[in-house]
Amino acid sequence: MAGLIRREDIDEVRQRTDIKQVVDAYVTLKSAGIGSFKGLCPFHDERSPSFHVRPQVGTYHCFGCGESGDVISFVQKMDHGSFSETVEKLAARVGFELRYEDGAGPKREDVGKRQRMLDAHKIAAEFFRSQLLSPDAAIGRRFLQERGFDRTAAEHFGIGFAPQGWEGLLKHLRGKGFTDDELSNTGMFSQGSRGIYDRFRGRLIWPIRDISGDTIGFGARRLLDDDKGPKYLNTPETMLYKKSQVLYGIDLAKREIAKNRQLVVVEGYTDVMACHLAGIKTAVATCGTAFGSDHIKISRRLLSDDGTGGEVIFTFDGDEAGQKAALKAFDEDQKFVAQTYVAVEPTGADPCDLRQSRGDAAVQELIDSRRPLFEFAIKATLRKFNLDTVEGRVQALRSCAPVVAQIRDPAMRPAYSRELAGWLGVDPDEVSRAVASAAKRGTGNGPNASNQPNQDHRGGRNGEVAQEPAEAPQPTFSRPDPRDPVVRIERDALEVVLQQPGLMTPDQWDGFRAAHFAAPAHAAVHEAVCAAGEAGASPAQWVEQVRQEVPEVLRSFVSELAVRPLNTTTAESLAIYCVDILNRLFELQITRKKAEKMGQLQRMDASEDPETYQRLQRELMELEMQRRALREER
Repeated sequence: MAGLIRREDIDEVRQRTDIKQVVDAYVTLKSAGIGSFKGLCPFHDERSPSFHVRPQVGTYHCFGCGESGDVISFVQKMDHGSFSETVEKLAARVGFELRYEDGAGPKREDVGKRQRMLDAHKIAAEFFRSQLLSPDAAIGRRFLQERGFDRTAAEHFGIGFAPQGWEGLLKHLRGKGFTDDELSNTGMFSQGSRGIYDRFRGRLIWPIRDISGDTIGFGARRLLDDDKGPKYLNTPETMLYKKSQVLYGIDLAKREIAKNRQLVVVEGYTDVMACHLAGIKTAVATCGTAFGSDHIKISRRLLSDDGTGGEVIFTFDGDEAGQKAALKAFDEDQKFVAQTYVAVEPTGADPCDLRQSRGDAAVQELIDSRRPLFEFAIKATLRKFNLDTVEGRVQALRSCAPVVAQIRDPAMRPAYSRELAGWLGVDPDEVSRAVASAAKRGTGNGPNASNQPNQDHRGGRNGEVAQEPAEAPQPTFSRPDPRDPVVRIERDALEVVLQQPGLMTPDQWDGFRAAHFAAPAHAAVHEAVCAAGEAGASPAQWVEQVRQEVPEVLRSFVSELAVRPLNTTTAESLAIYCVDILNRLFELQITRKKAEKMGQLQRMDASEDPETYQRLQRELMELEMQRRALREER
């Protein structure tokens, strides 16, 4: 297992990565002054740009929603990857080889192989897309048209066509410099007695992408009568493609899932397309496997599944296989904190069929008709028994009581106990006793489960949340009032020190470190700046180091100060502006010191301690001379 990435390597990746270049892939940025850029925030809806990026300090901040951080946190939030995955991705982008503590990281040759595989898939996806326009692909275009998908839809989802020959893609990739050894590991080719040949032939092709948008595999739909292969043929397991971890459409849906805190799980590629085109842009599908624990990990990360909301909606065909799939999903239900639902069209139509026959509104109605997954599981369980007999009702109650017992919402549990009593035609008290007994035994883990205690992912039993150790209370800070002239000077000085530390002289640093800040939030940032300076933070580490030194509640505030445009219009005037701002801060300190010494003089009797009295007067004279010298510099 790989160890932790070395801290110095993380800093090096941060330093080598141009945050503007990275953000530009997600946000259209425009100049907002010297060294500053702004655009519409990717983290919340807005009409006027409030998202600022300052490449020189490697920081972004949104003045609308407060999101902030460095290039690593930006990519991590946008692509919903782990910290290590994000650093590794950015390291590969800039060609930097990471080192790991307490364990070996990915081998350099493996990193190279992975990138070559990604390159091959990218070129293959482009090849398939171009082939969809060929005369031989007419059958594929007709397939799409018959299901209500036009050329724009095909282009949006990157659909292509694999020609019928044995070496169409193979020759194309060989021409791009790939060797047969490299290609044999991609999953796009089969092995024959004479070497490798195209795995996908005469089929409609869907590119399967990971969460960051890289093509990692393909799904191919049979079109020709003489094709004896399966209806759908997917890429086999490879270094890139692990079907238990792949969700088709996740690259297109990830932002909407995170924004709306909703995930819709459908059964096939065309269902994902139909949902997205009908406005359900949170839809994804598994690729030839059941929705399992690895899919749940990805989903929970996207949903921010922390108990504060969110919903997962499963859509299944109304046939027996669809019901089995729904019950399988119910077994996994307790791994979500979010509420889980199921949406099944009474006629058994899937989203693609619905959109084709009744339009986009019918797809939306299907999702709106969702019912709690546990209700579906209860009714599916009831259908297994003959409720016209006493024996059947007793057996049904024994099977359904554990399902009701595991309903997490304590207000819903008795309500569904009463519903179950009505469906069975038995006394509600009898059902309540059965549910209570099931809860005590801990048997509520779905209609397919064994009678094992329900140990859920949160550490408790039967849905109870385990108590977390109490954390130390976070300090609170009121936002400094910029209408206060003193506060405004403090803020301007902190902006200069965070954004242009290289312009400051040693004497200015000494003066800054000795300065007193009146606003508590400013004082905390000032203390963090001094600590970051003492730690020897490099220019690339500077703002992030300051962010780490302040209490967590002030990290967004530091980013705000680091990206706020400075009040100067030209590069030539930047140094003058910075000197002027710092001098205003130093003058403020002199004024404060003068006030303190004047107060001491007024409280003294000169005749009692003439020596101290004269010393204070000399110090006041020196402070006034310092103030005048600062004024002359402005």
